[in-house]
Order: sequence, then structure tokens, then C-alpha cells
Amino acid sequence: MPPVPDLRGFADAHLPGRGGPRSVVELGSGLDNTAHLVDGEFVLRRRHDGEQTDEARLLAEVAARSPLPVPVPLAVDGPWMAYRLLPGRPLLEVLPLDAARTRDLARRLVDFVALVRTWDLAAPEDEPDLPALLAQAADDHAALGLRDPAVERFLRTPPPPPPDELVLAHNDLGAEHVLVDVDTTITGVVDWTDAARCDPASDLGLLHRDLGPAVLPLVPEPLRERALFHARCSVLETRRYGVEHDRPLYARRAREAHRWLF
Repeated sequence: MPPVPDLRGFADAHLPGRGGPRSVVELGSGLDNTAHLVDGEFVLRRRHDGEQTDEARLLAEVAARSPLPVPVPLAVDGPWMAYRLLPGRPLLEVLPLDAARTRDLARRLVDFVALVRTWDLAAPEDEPDLPALLAQAADDHAALGLRDPAVERFLRTPPPPPPDELVLAHNDLGAEHVLVDVDTTITGVVDWTDAARCDPASDLGLLHRDLGPAVLPLVPEPLRERALFHARCSVLETRRYGVEHDRPLYARRAREAHRWLF
């Protein structure tokens, strides 16, 4: 088995004619990937566990269909993938927005989720285990040391029925993965690592978590109960992640979302 290339080795091999990277800046690290900006132009992303081949294939197919910009892979080698930097800042960093901009973003992103679910693309299945999600939410609540009667009522309530079908989705469409410019035009949807055929309500729940009450009226009525369920489970998970991994922005946004979710 060939050795796994390091960042500079990958850049030298797959970004030819550049004489090697002149500058390398870490953009961020999450549960699945660490991303670096090379020469202010290319994102080189290393997956912590596994290869990037399947995601790169899916990204190329998504890019051919998507009305919103997505990363277009330039090169893949084992855990490494390279693509050109998309402009903009993560929506997570610019929230909260005024009511009009929030409604506009909510509509555009809900429409995008609806469009993605129509694409017949090969992707892994991620069938939701709603009782397990509720149990994890209870664990997150306990770990945070919260004493909130509204959360405790939610944790005692049985989860909604599972979806009748699985559909294609980004499957992690939180505000950290939506890029916007100064006018909050969407300039990119990034990190498709978790893309799968999954619960059609899951991404809608994340949008409700991050953009607030403007989202739920846009969600088709049959999906609303599960979208709210996913939003409530994920806000507890995100708050715990922010606290335990020293990500104060995540923790603060989760505390803000708590007001409309509970």
C-alpha cells in the first residue's frame, strides 16, 4: 500500500507548476475533516478516517445539478481532496440576521433541500433511528447539567414515526456549512461528507435550529413533526459539542436556538 501523502506532498503532486505551496493556513477542523487554505486559493481537506473518493464523485455530480455553488474536486488521493476556495463566510458567523433576510435565506435553503431530494444519485443509506437519537439527546442534556422542564418533557415524549422513504440530502446542512457574502447571498454549500439517502426531515430540522421560526411554516406539513424533533435533538448535541470542544460560537448559537425550540 502506498504511503499516505502529507499536505505538501499532496499539493506538489496534484497542484503542478506551483513550485510547492507558498502559504498554508488551517481553516478549521471538525469531527470528520481538517481543512487548510493553500496560497489563498485552494482548499486541501484531509479526512480523519477513510478516503475521499466517494464524496468527490458525489460532489462532481451535485455540482453539475446544483443552482448553488458547491466545491468541485480538482484532485483526490486517499484521505486528501483539493478544490478551489469558495467565497464568503459561514452563515454561523453572521447570525442572527434581521427578519427579512432570515425569511429569504430560509426560503432559498428549504427550496434547495427540496431540489436535492429529487436527484437520483448513488449515495449511502442513513436510516434514522429516532429512539436512539432521543436517547442521545437525553445523554447530552444530562452531560450539560441542564434543568429545563421543557426539555425534560420533550425527552419523555415518544419520538415521531420514522419516514416512509429515504431521500438524497446533504445530511448536515447546518449554518456552518452554508457560505454567504455581505448581502447574505448564498455563495456555497460545503462539506458533503455525510451526504446520504436519509430522513427528508433531517436537514430541515437543522435549518429550523439555525434560522428559527421562519423555517417551520415552509416545511411540508407531513415533515414538520420530525423536523422539529431533529432540531431539538441536534441543538442539545451542538451545545454539548461547543462546550466540550471549546467551540464557544457553537455553544452560543445553540443557547440562542433553545428559546424557539423549547
